[in-house]
Amino acid sequence: MSSSPALSARGSRLALLVVGLCWLAVLFDGLDMFIYGSVLPHLLETKTFGITPDQAGDLGSYATFGMLVGALTAGTVADRIGRKKLMVACVTLFSLASGLCAIADSVAVFGLGRTVAGIGLGGLLPTAISMVSDYAPRGRGAIVIGLLMTAHHAGGILSAYVAKWLVEPVGWRAAFWVCVLPILFAPVLAKFLPESLSFLVAKGRTEEARALAARYDVELPEAKAGKAGAADRWTNLVNLFRGGEWIQTLLYWLASFGGLLLVYGVATWLPTLMRAEGYELGSALSFVVVFNLGGIVGMLVAGRAADRFGAPRISAIWFALTAAGVFLLSVHMPMTLTMIVVFLTGVFLNSAQTMIYATVSIRSNADNRATAVGWTSGMGRFGAVFGPWLGGQLLAANHGDWGFTAFALAGVSSMVFIGIAALRGAKPAGGQASARETQLAAH
Repeated sequence: MSSSPALSARGSRLALLVVGLCWLAVLFDGLDMFIYGSVLPHLLETKTFGITPDQAGDLGSYATFGMLVGALTAGTVADRIGRKKLMVACVTLFSLASGLCAIADSVAVFGLGRTVAGIGLGGLLPTAISMVSDYAPRGRGAIVIGLLMTAHHAGGILSAYVAKWLVEPVGWRAAFWVCVLPILFAPVLAKFLPESLSFLVAKGRTEEARALAARYDVELPEAKAGKAGAADRWTNLVNLFRGGEWIQTLLYWLASFGGLLLVYGVATWLPTLMRAEGYELGSALSFVVVFNLGGIVGMLVAGRAADRFGAPRISAIWFALTAAGVFLLSVHMPMTLTMIVVFLTGVFLNSAQTMIYATVSIRSNADNRATAVGWTSGMGRFGAVFGPWLGGQLLAANHGDWGFTAFALAGVSSMVFIGIAALRGAKPAGGQASARETQLAAH
């Protein structure tokens, strides 16, 4: 039976509310994530805390290590306290951690702040995606998730402007004080964001969930017969290595490692490496804006391309184009041409990794899909930790000119690994999952 226009209108308003609140939360997530890379050239030039390039790389890795911890624990914590409370806690956590960075008087305190911020950042994104998936209008889930993912890159754009407007006239600490302001958004989330329907159903609060779903014309998630225990999860993991599947699994893991090394290495070091290539600080920060604009476009078009041509093929091509773009950034070109290369690199880089998850999702058995995608994402996050560290080590060894080349090689490696995995020809299982629906693991 079709829903009444009144109910549909209320459902649309609720979806707009949830998506809008989650989009803003992810925007602040992106701001906090990218702000370090945006102020890093200034920190190195002024030798703040006596920081050296290798220490700067370590500091960049602290946040990504915190994100690894946050992402791995988010599901368990959300199952206990609810997704709404977890989102509020994550926003509060990374906001307060930015305050710790702003008042830091040593590298150790600053590093602690970045690590704690990373835990909040890592827990927020998957939780926000789960929330919008619950309340997205019928048949619009993939589009809504794609829209939500653009907020992260919008945060990257905002970080560049914050650094550009505040760092030189006021100082780098002002940029981190701006990142404390999202704590004012936490009470707004607490008041206006509804609890996840999936959480209510899982906790047996079925009547509450049914009333909310009926009131706003959204679908009620089905109650699962039972949660998988530790033994079941272990069995699902072991199944990834049975027979010849271990080769495919390792190829996916290696591709994901290289992909996230590239994503977070470039996100951390792009302004500094562009400064090393001779561009002014203002221009280097403008590249961050253009790069993230490309990321927004890439997130919106990658899914459609993968649906038409196949996620494995698009992933391999995207990584090849990313590697070419990143390598070209090591060549000093006219400003207009450089901007074009940065934009296109952003388009391909920020969605190439997503296509790995799409490939894994499509080619996994339905019963094992969540485990396969989750572990591919988890192994990739070790690359996210390694990427910022690698850039720092190259600069410390006076090989900054090799920075873009090293990141380009990571893109080539991911292209090779995902290409080999595609050529091995595993058949799709359990239906063709939309590539855009796997963007929940993209960062």
